[in-house]
Amino acid sequence: VEGSGWTVSEIDDLAFWVAAGVVLGGRVGYTFIYGWDQIRADPLYIFKVWEGGMSFHGGLIGVLVAMWLYARKTNRPFFYVVDWIAPLVPPGLFTGRIGNFINGELWGKTTDLPWGIIFPAGGPNPRHPTMLYEALLEGIVLFTILWIYSASPHRRVGQVSGVFALVYGLIRVAIEFVRVPDAHIGYLAGGWVTMGMVLSLPMIALGIYLLMRKAPLTSEVSNGVASQA
Repeated sequence: VEGSGWTVSEIDDLAFWVAAGVVLGGRVGYTFIYGWDQIRADPLYIFKVWEGGMSFHGGLIGVLVAMWLYARKTNRPFFYVVDWIAPLVPPGLFTGRIGNFINGELWGKTTDLPWGIIFPAGGPNPRHPTMLYEALLEGIVLFTILWIYSASPHRRVGQVSGVFALVYGLIRVAIEFVRVPDAHIGYLAGGWVTMGMVLSLPMIALGIYLLMRKAPLTSEVSNGVASQA
């Protein structure tokens, strides 16, 4: 693609690596974070993808591993590659959360707010449609922030990734306050700390670090990569 430092074939390869990282990381992450009971009952559960079970944080780790391998393969800085991918993640999150809503899963606590929804598996009382909150915030709002920020000519390598990690982490922690945790895990402490919160804290810390660190300007790295192509 002219001026980006990427060729069409490289982008096609990158899409494949991302997809593989999402699927493998998401499944392995879900299994080892949330599915220990299933593994103890059936060690082959990890391969039974048709039974459902994907973890965002596991998928994120899978993508990061795939991006690290791809960066080494193409001789690009790791966070230069991740910055390229970060704005493309929220649309996938939006689609996934809408799927959760359609399936009537991952609903929130009971509420008397006018937009509360009664979910078939959630009992007779209206509940927070937390999957719609996430679709709006993780999908539309986060995408808008990243799209605008990534257009800045003065951003440094890793800062788009930093914005993604920081904003997503804050959104996820906030929503966890009204989201019902997985039944087989429950609250980890104090009747309010959830696994989603704990897993999001490292993302917030990483986001702050990436935004504060001194790194080369993205335009400088992009020009260098383009001149090698």
